[in-house]
Amino acid sequence: MLSFLLVPLYTAVMPPGKYGEVQLIFTWFAIFNVVLAYGMETAFFRFFHRNTNTNKVVPTSLLSIVFSTLVFFVLALINRESLAGFLEIEQQHINYVIGILCLDALVIIPFAWLRAKERPLRYATVKIVNVSINLLLNIFFLLILFSLVNANSEGIWAMLYRPDFEITYILMANLIASGVTLIWMSGLYFRFRYHFDWRLWKQMMRYALPIMIAGLAFTVNEVFDRVLLAKMLPETIAKAELGKYAGCYKLAIFMTLFSTAFRLGVEPFFFSHASSENPKRTYAQITTYFVLFGGVILLAVTVYSDILKEILIRDEAYWEAMTIVPIILLANFFLGIYHNLSVWYKITDRTRFGAYISIIGAILTLLINVLFIPAIGYMASAIATLVAYGTMMGLSYYFGRKYYPIPYNMRKIVFYGGFSLLFSVLSFYVFNRNLIAGTLFLFVFLGLIYKLEGEKLGIIFSKRESKNH
Repeated sequence: MLSFLLVPLYTAVMPPGKYGEVQLIFTWFAIFNVVLAYGMETAFFRFFHRNTNTNKVVPTSLLSIVFSTLVFFVLALINRESLAGFLEIEQQHINYVIGILCLDALVIIPFAWLRAKERPLRYATVKIVNVSINLLLNIFFLLILFSLVNANSEGIWAMLYRPDFEITYILMANLIASGVTLIWMSGLYFRFRYHFDWRLWKQMMRYALPIMIAGLAFTVNEVFDRVLLAKMLPETIAKAELGKYAGCYKLAIFMTLFSTAFRLGVEPFFFSHASSENPKRTYAQITTYFVLFGGVILLAVTVYSDILKEILIRDEAYWEAMTIVPIILLANFFLGIYHNLSVWYKITDRTRFGAYISIIGAILTLLINVLFIPAIGYMASAIATLVAYGTMMGLSYYFGRKYYPIPYNMRKIVFYGGFSLLFSVLSFYVFNRNLIAGTLFLFVFLGLIYKLEGEKLGIIFSKRESKNH
């Protein structure tokens, strides 16, 4: 949420065109982050819990990431002009991009180690400090610095200030935050005696590479529509349309936050409980409650989207793209369900299926965007996202039933997901975002949950509370 507070800041100080440039840079961040991680994070979880000698898993993973990051750093710097041209990033920004990518890559295994050791408070603290530094520096560079220079144009602050320098300031803030995070997390690099186990590394890479392919395909689904919008729309409007799309897309952050937090916690849980008694029943219950809470978020954000847009997207020029909000929310809801369903191929070491499914999603994303962007613009990107994630969810469920059948309560899943979708469509499209009608739908949905699940949820939370005490 701290990171999300940057959206009103960016949309207040930058027009849609410049915000579109920022989003294009962050699109490439997402893609290169997957390449530089190359599935090693998920492989680390798998082998950390399966291999009794964790003193081999951790240093082997660390050395692998350090070496690959160093190779990327050297090659990227040598070829930075060509890289900037290929990515359509300004020359003045490319060095910052390379630095941020490398710093972020070097904390992949330290963060994975915290998750594997079930230390969520330390993990959350470091992450919150990271985004807090980033947020405060953005506020300083984009708001406070300008005021300081206006008050004293000859002072020390005038040396830092440059007009039309917003994108560089944003990258500087990210670079500093990433550097502080690496320093904080660097202790793991000195915790183990280093020994690179070639045999273990080969096993990990066989597990990891399909994850990387799946990750790349997934990233294409998630962010590559920005690249296609920038390239396929007329040059005079491309960046502005991209900015509007990306700005309104951010309203789905509430679903994304929920899905991401859920995935970060549940992924190591899946592996650590794989050998427990009746793990499938536990996995099924987890998915049911994900759909329940995700359905509440889908409906609530849809109902109050007009209020949220005024709070979070300050420039009315962005609001033209509000029609994508329910579509993107539903797409991210499907994505969260997919992450829950994907336990079967990770537990059974059939990670190639994750690659196959994500590749199919990527093909659908590219196909729909390429065919329909010229006709309907960013609406094609929203529809492509929904179709891709919906297809991935369906395929994962289909193959999971074959290779690792989990007794999902489909009756409840369809019931809660279906009512949430129905009420969202009625509120947004039929009642034209009327707050009274939407609020009534939300209360009806919450009432259904309370009547059907209130007792069970009360037991779960009471157990949690007694455990904490």
